[in-house]
Amino acid sequence: MNGNTRLQMILADTPVDQVLPAIAKLHLPDWWLAGGAVRNTVWHSIFGNECQLFIKDFDIAFFDEAGNRSQELLAKTSLTEQFPQHQFDVKNQASFARWRAGKRLYTSTEDGIKDWLHTATAVGVRLDANGEWEFFTPYGLDDLFAGTIRPTPNHLDDPDAHNKASGFLSKCPYLRLVDGQ
Repeated sequence: MNGNTRLQMILADTPVDQVLPAIAKLHLPDWWLAGGAVRNTVWHSIFGNECQLFIKDFDIAFFDEAGNRSQELLAKTSLTEQFPQHQFDVKNQASFARWRAGKRLYTSTEDGIKDWLHTATAVGVRLDANGEWEFFTPYGLDDLFAGTIRPTPNHLDDPDAHNKASGFLSKCPYLRLVDGQ
């Protein structure tokens, strides 16, 4: 079984699977659901109840050079109305650097996701126009499935990456920290 198939099987019949169709209906340009919702669902599935990492929010990244923050708010409001039990973080990667100090301009949604702190977090899923799953895995899926916390290349010496990793380790004893590439 390839990694994408395994990932889809793990995410099937979970909250991730439930919100994907609603995100797709928003028609956000070049969107991906990535981050902790995907990562924590996989780790909890693999490592069981001793892994106390759960979905805090759904990170939805998209790219629209002409867009503005109101686009993010409308999407978040729509999803929150449909799923009041969940939180949503919707971010236009085209405008991210304009309001987040110290961030570089991204050229696509994928460029933004590749710059997230850890390889296991930089995993995106979405539904295409036919409802078929698509995957964005710039660093592969080995770290995600193995419970490896590894910083992405831009965050090898980033204290934020180390601090987040410490939080993951405290909640899931089966994870393993790898400091570099």
